[in-house]
Amino acid sequence: MTDFVLVHGAWGGSFAWDRLKADLIAAGHRVLAADLTGLGRRKAEFHPGITLTTHIDDVCAQIADAGLDRFVLVGHSWGGMVITGVATRLGSRIDAIVYVDAFLPRDGQSLWDLTGDWEHNHYIGSQKHSPGAVAPLPGLESAVLSPHPLLTLVEAVRFTGEEAKIPRRIYVFANGWQPTPFAKFADAVQDDPAWEYHEAEASHDLMSDQPEQLLQIVLGCA
Repeated sequence: MTDFVLVHGAWGGSFAWDRLKADLIAAGHRVLAADLTGLGRRKAEFHPGITLTTHIDDVCAQIADAGLDRFVLVGHSWGGMVITGVATRLGSRIDAIVYVDAFLPRDGQSLWDLTGDWEHNHYIGSQKHSPGAVAPLPGLESAVLSPHPLLTLVEAVRFTGEEAKIPRRIYVFANGWQPTPFAKFADAVQDDPAWEYHEAEASHDLMSDQPEQLLQIVLGCA
């Protein structure tokens, strides 16, 4: 049995992982789908002071509360920022880290650093209507999505050396969504022997478009 920790993307919630979570449990594993302050099931807790550190703290606290020792850590989209932050604290306990069409920051980088003018204009424009909160990007609007805390997008990840202790690193790139901000991360890792690289014929919502492929990739970490 393997323990899996799943972290969702911006504006979303742990519900994004419902199918993968159910499939992993059916395969005999334990799964923690993290709930983050101000988002998803915890959207009533939103306040403009929520930072990336807040969400890293959330995941680390839920791992501790669940009594997990060693685990596989999986993040989707903006969740790549969070799992990188968790890795800087708990890397020696992580058997594999899986970036699912996710941001892959280097030391000292924020999501702001990894995005361009189009995204930046949207982040800033959202402040006119709801200070401290960023509305879903155009085209991603959905009844289940919540405004996202701005400060989580501008706080940088700081490496500690702990993240280097993770023995396996996997990147899953969804090649059916264009233009995509994630192609540069795919390009950076696909020929790197330190990484395992996969492509999926899918939109950014890879969990819905290619659930079986994603399941098999994640199960490969068990």
